[in-house]
Amino acid sequence: MTLLPQRLIYKIQQRLNEHFGPLAWWPADTPFEVAVGAILTQNTAWRNVEYAIDNLKHAGVICPEALAELAPDKLEQLIRPAGFFKQKACRLQNLARHLVNHWDGDVTALCSGPLPEARNRLLGLAGIGPETADSILLYAAARPSFVVDAYTRRIFQRIGLLQGNESYDQVRQLFMQNLPEEVALYNDYHAQIVQLAKTCCRKQSTLCAECPLDQTCLHARRKQLC
Repeated sequence: MTLLPQRLIYKIQQRLNEHFGPLAWWPADTPFEVAVGAILTQNTAWRNVEYAIDNLKHAGVICPEALAELAPDKLEQLIRPAGFFKQKACRLQNLARHLVNHWDGDVTALCSGPLPEARNRLLGLAGIGPETADSILLYAAARPSFVVDAYTRRIFQRIGLLQGNESYDQVRQLFMQNLPEEVALYNDYHAQIVQLAKTCCRKQSTLCAECPLDQTCLHARRKQLC
């Protein structure tokens, strides 16, 4: 795997920030809502998650205590718009009950202590993988844990900085070893990556001529030669 020099990491983030302006993510009212959204967004679009979260809010159950006691079939119906509702309902209640039973319902307490230990706690819960765990750490608990998603892989593979066979943790460490441990920076960088993937670096029909990274991207340069 090619190592990114620190200056190149910054150059990419700064160029995206200049192009799109400062961005922020994750939209939520409470840390627990962030955690709920991180589970609901697995394998679905965010707009579907919004419908499900709205249902939970209207039902008054978007807190660990209420969600832990909710009848499973009722929870399944409320989160149905997010897809895989049976599986996700089980994961949500597992998290809620764990919080109530061990952490006084406090997501930030669950995510406290040394970062590797906090991350391992989350990864030890059923249905929480690396991306979900890092999303909860970064966006719910304001811990400096870089989030890697499919957009990250797509963009940096096209740029030529990833080969495509790296593990999740290899990609995560690539960023974390070359950036200062700053929550705001990780937040903005991830938001910029998502924005680029949705506007220019799309899965198909890429708009390389409009991309702020076209001068440093191998994929864009190859298209120019065709």
